[in-house]
Amino acid sequence: MIGISKLYCGTVEPSDALRYGRESKRLPSHLLQFSKDKKPVVVWNMTRRCNLKCVHCYAQAKDMEFENELSTEEGKALIDDLASFGSPVMLFSGGEPTLRKDLPELAAYAREKGMRAVISTNGTLIDRNMAKKLKEVGLSYVGVSLDGMRDTNDKFRGMKGAFDAALRGIHSCQEEGIKVGLRFTINKQNVRDIPAIFDLLEEKQIPRICFYHLVYAGRGSEMVSEDLSLEESRQAVDLILERTRSLHESGFPAEVLTVDNHCDGPYLYMKLLKENPERAAEVFELLSMNQGNSSGIGIGCVSWDGSVHADQFWRHYSFGNVRKRPFSEIWNDLSDELMAGLKNRKPLIKAHGDRCTRCKWLDVCNGNFRVRAEAVHGNVWADDPACYLTKEEIGYYKE
Repeated sequence: MIGISKLYCGTVEPSDALRYGRESKRLPSHLLQFSKDKKPVVVWNMTRRCNLKCVHCYAQAKDMEFENELSTEEGKALIDDLASFGSPVMLFSGGEPTLRKDLPELAAYAREKGMRAVISTNGTLIDRNMAKKLKEVGLSYVGVSLDGMRDTNDKFRGMKGAFDAALRGIHSCQEEGIKVGLRFTINKQNVRDIPAIFDLLEEKQIPRICFYHLVYAGRGSEMVSEDLSLEESRQAVDLILERTRSLHESGFPAEVLTVDNHCDGPYLYMKLLKENPERAAEVFELLSMNQGNSSGIGIGCVSWDGSVHADQFWRHYSFGNVRKRPFSEIWNDLSDELMAGLKNRKPLIKAHGDRCTRCKWLDVCNGNFRVRAEAVHGNVWADDPACYLTKEEIGYYKE
C-alpha cells in the first residue's frame, strides 16, 4: 500500500510516525503502513456468499449458502487471539460481509477487544438502517468497491443497477457519520474511467480511495490478459498522481492510495527527485519505513472456513486452520517453507529473480507481489511481471 497523497502531497512526514514509536498498537490508522513491528492487519473473508458476480473475484463467491463457515463463536475466538497477538485491524470481507447477520455483533466484539473494525463491501446492501447499526458498533471505516462509472461497474459486477445501489450505500454511511471510501481495481476495461472516479470523489465528498493494481488470483487469474501493459501502468499512476495533487490544490485533501504494486513507491520518489528534492528525501525515509510488500508479514487472511493465508490472494495455499491452531501460532510457525520465505524473502528472490536481483529498490518494495510472480512464472521467487520500472530506473545492467 502506497499512500500517494501522503507522500506526493506532503500530508505525512517521517516525524509523524516516529512520534508514536512506529508501534502498531499506538499508530493512528492512516500511519499503520509505517509501523516497525508489522503486526498483521487481518482480512477475514467471513463468508463466501455474495449478491453480485464480479469477474475479478478472488474468492470465487456465489449467491448461495456455503457450508463450513466459521460460526459467531469461532469468529469471536479468532478476534480474541488476534487482539492478544496485537493485530491492530480486523477487516471483515467476503464474499459480501453484510450478508452475515452477525456482522454488527462481531464488529462490536472486535472494538471491545481494542481492534479497529473495518469492512470491505460492494455497498449495495447498506441501507440507512444497516448504516445506523454499523455506526452504533463503532465501525471505523467502510470501503466500497466500484470498478468504474455506471456502465463499466455494472458490467464488472454482473448486475445492472449495482453502481447506483453502491452510491446509495455510500450516502447511507455518510448520513450516519461513518468514514467511507472507494476501492477500484485497475484493468484495461476501466482505466479510462479513472478521471471520472476522481470527479465522483469530489462531487460526493468521498474522502478516500484505494486504487488496486490487478492481482492474478481466483477468477482474476483468468484476467492476466486484462492487465495493463507496463507502459499503461506508468500512465495510470501518472494520472493518479496528477489528479491527487489537483484535488489537494483545490482544497479537497482526499486520501489516495495505490495497492498491490510497490514499484509505485520508487516511481513516485524518482518523480519527486526532479520536482522537489527536499521532499524526495523525506519520501524515501517513509518508503523505507513502509518496507514494501507485506504478504505473510503485516497483512494476513483468514478464509470463511478458518484457513490462514499470506493475504487474500493466496487462496490456493494454507498455512493451517484456526479451528485447529490459533492464528498467532500459525503466523509465527517458520517450519512452513513459504511462511519462512515470505518473512525473509530477499535471499530467495536474489537466487531466483533476474531484474529483482539487480534492483536497487529491493529493500523498498520487498520484491513486490510474490503470488503474481507464481501465477506467471510458476516460481514464487521470480520477478513480479507487473513491475513497470525500466532497466535504467532499477539500476539493471546485464553483463
